[in-house]
Amino acid sequence: MSLLSAGFFLLPALAVSAPLLARGLARWVRIPIVVFELLLGIVFGPSLLGWVAPSEFFDVLSSFGLAMLFFMAGCEIDVPAIAGRPLVRAGIGWVLGLAAGLGIGVLVAPGETAVVIGIALCSTALGTLLPVLRDAGELGTPWGRAATALGAVGEFGPLVAISLFLGARDPGTSTIVLLVFLALAGTAIWFALRFEHGRIHRLVHATLHTSGQMAVRLVLLILGALVALSLWLELDMLLGAFAAGMLWKLVMRNARRPVREAVESKVEGIAFGFLVPLFFLYTGVSFDLGALVSDWRIGVLVPAFLVALLVVRGLPSAWAAPAGSSMRDRVALGLLGATGLPIIVAVTAIAVDADLMTSGVASAMVGAGMLSVLLFPFLGMALHGDRAVVTTPALDPVVLEVPPATQAPETDPRPSA
Repeated sequence: MSLLSAGFFLLPALAVSAPLLARGLARWVRIPIVVFELLLGIVFGPSLLGWVAPSEFFDVLSSFGLAMLFFMAGCEIDVPAIAGRPLVRAGIGWVLGLAAGLGIGVLVAPGETAVVIGIALCSTALGTLLPVLRDAGELGTPWGRAATALGAVGEFGPLVAISLFLGARDPGTSTIVLLVFLALAGTAIWFALRFEHGRIHRLVHATLHTSGQMAVRLVLLILGALVALSLWLELDMLLGAFAAGMLWKLVMRNARRPVREAVESKVEGIAFGFLVPLFFLYTGVSFDLGALVSDWRIGVLVPAFLVALLVVRGLPSAWAAPAGSSMRDRVALGLLGATGLPIIVAVTAIAVDADLMTSGVASAMVGAGMLSVLLFPFLGMALHGDRAVVTTPALDPVVLEVPPATQAPETDPRPSA
């Protein structure tokens, strides 16, 4: 059996094993499922057992998974809820973090590699934080809105920086092209805000349980269109995926609640049941563990980059806490802001392909991102309060202590579409 054919069985088997391992260990220690996916990919990949090998086919599927991860992150962004002080402070903090990250990058490796390190260190894993905040009941609180703003800026900012500084064009031309993309995406969002979606909602509802599945097809169309636009303009594809998620949220914003929840369930099933796990598993398969264990100078970069995430991203994030926050809440917010992985994986992959970074240094940065996902959300929510639920997009929540509801359940006053 070839390694490619073995991957058709092993990757789905590993995707099933990851949540089972997470649930089995949940009574002793709560580990995000993404960590198990990465570790299983490392164990069964070329670094150890060698049962799954990198291939062009799975590389394409992994790219779809990364795009879907950022699409889901865009779907979770509620711009009106984070507008104002949370977004402004998060933006200022991100700029300060980028400057600090570039400074650290110059010390480690001057030149374009410093830009790669700076962008990676100023990122935040919004896709990991939002389920944590939602399950803990924090999305609607001032502290939760501040964390959401940090995640939104910490993913959108690096995507813009990648398009400007790591593309094939000079920064000036890249800026013009980026503005063109933002204008086109903004036009689509403006149209979505003003377009009457009743007919679309009725079509979506009519095909929810048929072979038509219009909701899923529309999601893939919007995602594919904006990703294709970003690639055609030679921008990072994740910028298009993120914008597509925001656009789809606006298209479905006035749908009846049962329809909206059914559609969300279907899209989440495709994302977190299929594509996103493949991305993280394949990241583990491609992980260069040998470089970390064979050269101690590369190995020590993992804790060094982890500390750098706390300094570059964590300190500005703590500053963005709501007025009147306690020191514990500020530290907790800093830990959540310093949680990064998807952008780190994406930017280091670009750097390795362009010969701007060795696979060993890239693996050290990805390893630091893995540790941040493993440690920081758990520590941050534990500091913030006992209501924390530690989870990731594909992990069933593990509830520690949830007080009984004190308000009436939400109702949907909108008439049927």
